[in-house]
Amino acid sequence: MEWLIQLPVLFFSIIVHEFAHGAVAFRKGDDTAYLSGRLTLNPLPHIDVVGTILLPAMCIMSGFPAIGWAKPVPVNPLRMPRPRHDMAMVALGGPAANIALAAAALVGYKIFAFGFMGRDLTFTLMTAFGFAVIINLLLATFNLLPVFPLDGSHIALEFLPDKWLEIYEKHIPYGMYIIIGLMLSGALKYIIFYPILTIAQFLI
Repeated sequence: MEWLIQLPVLFFSIIVHEFAHGAVAFRKGDDTAYLSGRLTLNPLPHIDVVGTILLPAMCIMSGFPAIGWAKPVPVNPLRMPRPRHDMAMVALGGPAANIALAAAALVGYKIFAFGFMGRDLTFTLMTAFGFAVIINLLLATFNLLPVFPLDGSHIALEFLPDKWLEIYEKHIPYGMYIIIGLMLSGALKYIIFYPILTIAQFLI
């Protein structure tokens, strides 16, 4: 029944992820997310059928910590002073928020490890914080993969030399198929799952 703890942690984490995208865009001068009602922590506007429901269900049935994504926050790079650079910063905002949540969850885990809340409540809280560390590290790492439409692709578009951009951009129409292929082939386990699980368990 661990999924009863994993899913709320996942939903909160991916909502904060998308909120961070919108918040960075807003600071850069683009209020599209705000005008679209997406600059909010209310989960309903952020739900994506595949990323918020189907993918977490697949992860749980496979015995892995739940990961997923929310509906992308609308961003208009033309409303920012430096569109390409600012889009990279907007993309980085989501994974950075997940890393911050993982750090906060790790602190919470260490605090409640003292057991001053009673055994059952302590166990539940430590389980939730433990999942929060793992899930947020997975979300940050997964989204930093340089495959379109993940955040890492927007960062790569900013920092890759111009001579490599034309080659890199050829994968964009097939990005989602690449991601699905990594998941179905099991390659994603070795790219992010196992390394992050090892790091998270060491930190905890």
